[in-house]
Amino acid sequence: MKESFIRLLAPINQGSASALLQTVDNLLKMGTNRIHLLISSPGGDVAQGISVYNYLKHIPAELYTYNFGSVDSIGVVIYSAGIKRFCEPRSRFLIHNPSVTLQCNGVMTMDEKQVEEILKGLKIDQENIAGIIADITNKKIATVKDLMNARTTFNYEKAKEFGLVHEISKLQIPMGENVTSIGPVSAENIPMPIQVPPQIFQNGIPQGLPIAMPIQQQNRGFIPRK
Repeated sequence: MKESFIRLLAPINQGSASALLQTVDNLLKMGTNRIHLLISSPGGDVAQGISVYNYLKHIPAELYTYNFGSVDSIGVVIYSAGIKRFCEPRSRFLIHNPSVTLQCNGVMTMDEKQVEEILKGLKIDQENIAGIIADITNKKIATVKDLMNARTTFNYEKAKEFGLVHEISKLQIPMGENVTSIGPVSAENIPMPIQVPPQIFQNGIPQGLPIAMPIQQQNRGFIPRK
């Protein structure tokens, strides 16, 4: 059994989704039979998340997923792709209804059909997300929708009780194992002379920065299971 580890510490968007799937493809070409996907994500683009979920469900390898911090929104859908799903003690999950962000300079005008199209899209997204979560938890879709409407947060114990999680345990990464990391580019790694506008910082943390290409990092220690 050839096993590989991926750490996804990023919002879900086109960049992070593409980097994740490319990493998976590369690992499969190298003969990986089991992929451990470590996730901590605030969520993001629903369409990208659904695409990642559908792809991961059909790869020719076992997929284990782990919540090592906070898995929110569409991140829960990607987490749900695991045939075995783990979470760290003190981790959390958040499920809620999808939303739409409209960006424009000035006034945006929409007719009835355009508004109707947006509403239909949101309802379909809600149905898809609720259906995936209902499938892995053996709950009714209506029950999941009610929890999404209420913007429900699960702690690790409630998530296991609900059926999102199979096992609560600490991560186990073998000494010397290479971990492929997908995450935001830190401010220090932005090459000069690019200037970072001050408005992208919030509480001293860079916001909205691009997603890095996957990089290999060697694990420096061993964390035993609980």
